[in-house]
Amino acid sequence: MNYPEQIVTMDNPSECSFKEKGSTFIGQVYHCETEKDVNVTMASVKNKYYNASHHCFGYRFLDQKIKYSDDGEPSGTAGLRILNAIDHFKLSNVIVVVIRYFGGTKLGVGPLGKAYYNSAVTVLEKAEKVNKSLYQKVFIESDFIYISHIHRILSNHEANIVNSIYKELVNFECGIKPSYLNEISNQLIEISKGNIKLLPKEEFYYK
Repeated sequence: MNYPEQIVTMDNPSECSFKEKGSTFIGQVYHCETEKDVNVTMASVKNKYYNASHHCFGYRFLDQKIKYSDDGEPSGTAGLRILNAIDHFKLSNVIVVVIRYFGGTKLGVGPLGKAYYNSAVTVLEKAEKVNKSLYQKVFIESDFIYISHIHRILSNHEANIVNSIYKELVNFECGIKPSYLNEISNQLIEISKGNIKLLPKEEFYYK
């Protein structure tokens, strides 16, 4: 999978609500990365709002996997409109849920779709968005004499040291932006005449 260098997501849940012709719409957003996260979130929502008329949702994962549900509303009026709101903000790894308490007056397909979209947009506007950068896990093995150089080079390239082990040699577990990996590698080779070992892993994360 080709990972984007940056994503926009949300770490903290948020909520808002409004009424339309007697019906109450409650929009909520949660951070989700897996199907398991979605199942846990939806089970919690349905348990809390057990007497609601509908629990509609849409989500998009980092791998571009999407899913949405109208939960009994007319096709295309709820889940897809929620997903459109997520895509409007170019978000990844989030699920938006809109809970509806029916107020007795039918809205019609157009106004109903607008109500679900507005509910999703409103909660996403309110929620705190987070920009995250892609990092690759890299291990560095070195003699002690190069420690200060390693710290300087990593710091100059927005890299971070996750863990350090000091024995006969020092071993660093690092997070390095893939776009800087070759440059960091070349600088470490140059200052150590090839004595520093750099081992990239096929493991990526966002921070």
